[in-house]
Parts: sequence; C-alpha cells; structure tokens
Amino acid sequence: MKSGTRIKIEIAMAVGIICIVFAGPSFAQVQTQQSTTAGPASKDVTVERGEVVLVNGNDLVVKMADGTIRHISNVPESARVTVDGRQLGIHDLKPGMKLQRTITVTTTPQTVTTVQKVTGKVWYVNPPLSVILTLEDGTNQSFKIPKGQKFDVNGEMVDAFGLKKGMVVTATKIVEVPETVVSQQRRVTGTMPPPPQAPPADVPILVAVAKPMPAPAAAAEASAPATLPKTASDLPLVGLLGLLLLFGSLSVRFIRINLGL
Repeated sequence: MKSGTRIKIEIAMAVGIICIVFAGPSFAQVQTQQSTTAGPASKDVTVERGEVVLVNGNDLVVKMADGTIRHISNVPESARVTVDGRQLGIHDLKPGMKLQRTITVTTTPQTVTTVQKVTGKVWYVNPPLSVILTLEDGTNQSFKIPKGQKFDVNGEMVDAFGLKKGMVVTATKIVEVPETVVSQQRRVTGTMPPPPQAPPADVPILVAVAKPMPAPAAAAEASAPATLPKTASDLPLVGLLGLLLLFGSLSVRFIRINLGL
C-alpha cells in the first residue's frame, strides 16, 4: 500500500511540474530574423547557330553550324524568334532563315543568415545541454544549448553553468547556410534568307523568241535547189585529144623504124 501511495504521489508531482512548465509569469518570446547576402555572380554563355531546313506544323528541322541535323518537335505556340525587331512564331519561320540561340546561365552564391534571439526567465537549466525559459506568452519552452553558447545576464556574458533559476537572460543564435542560386535565360534571334542574286550586268541574257514555222509547200520549195551551178570545162577534153594524137604519131614512127621504111 505504501508503495502504491508513493507512486501516486510521484505521478501527482510530475503532473504539477508539467503544469508549472506551461504556466508562469511572462517575460519574453523568441524573435527570428533572416537575411540573405549575395556574392559575385558568374555567367556562362553558350551560342548555338543553325539554318532552318523544314517547318512542318509545330515541328522544326534545323541544320546546325557543325553540319548536324536537329529535329525539334512540338515547338510551343508561345515560342518567339526575334527577326529584324519583329516577334515571329513557329509558323512564321521559313527555310533558309538563320537562327541563333543564346543561353545564359547565371550562378549566384549567397548566404542565408538566420538570427534567433530570446529573452526569458530561467525556470530550469541542465548544463550544458538545455535550459527552460519562461516566455512572454506565459509558456515555458525548452532550448538546446549549442556548444560554446553564451548568455547575457545583466550585461555579463556567462555560459550554461553560470545560469541560475530566476535569472533573466538573453541568448542569440546565429545560423549561416550557404546556398547557390542558378538561373537560365534563353534568347532566340534570326535573320531572313538573302534574296536571290541578280545576274551580272556584263552577262548577256538569252531571250527565246518564237518563230513561226513555214508552210509545208513553201518549205519544200525553199529546200529544193533552183539550178545547179555550172562547174564543167572543155579543157580536159582538149588535153585528152592532144595525148591521143601524140601517141599515134609516136606509133607510126616506131613502125617505120622497125620496118626500114
């Protein structure tokens, strides 16, 4: 029976302590301030160039500067290309147009500083691990004590072992967290294809002129020669007769010599 009564008393005391922890005079509350400090930013710029080969609906085929072919499917209607100061959509692009996409990646290091400040009355301290302070709203709150934490007690800085119940203390906790913010910006510009080149001034331009065909009868008449030109002469005939006479004279003389006439 005594054992059971003792257990009940301890439970009642524990409940009383809990009630005291969450009830008491008001002194302060936790104040939190957060600030961000940015460092020098670095930029990485990438430029891609290409020529429009085909536009089919919302699909775009571009020949890149290195000769590779890139197929960009489902180009959104909201995508815009700046050409000669005008904003063009996917359906305004034409084969032969030159495109340039500039991608700028900005990396900015920054430090997020969180400052927590609390002023309260020490209700319980467990050095060097934790302390319970009575806050402004009448509640008690437990705080873990960071290593090396100092408390301001009436202008004097003390550690956790110097805290006593009933002291009004002020503690400040500063946490700095480094972060990196990366942002990306894309800009697409283009130029219209050049107009076709005009031929040089010193090169003659051939012009085809239709000429009517002559009638069949007239064509036949025009194609038949009128009279053959006279090309024969009597001189060969005279020469042939002279040769015959000379041959006959030589034959007669040969006969006379052989016959002794």
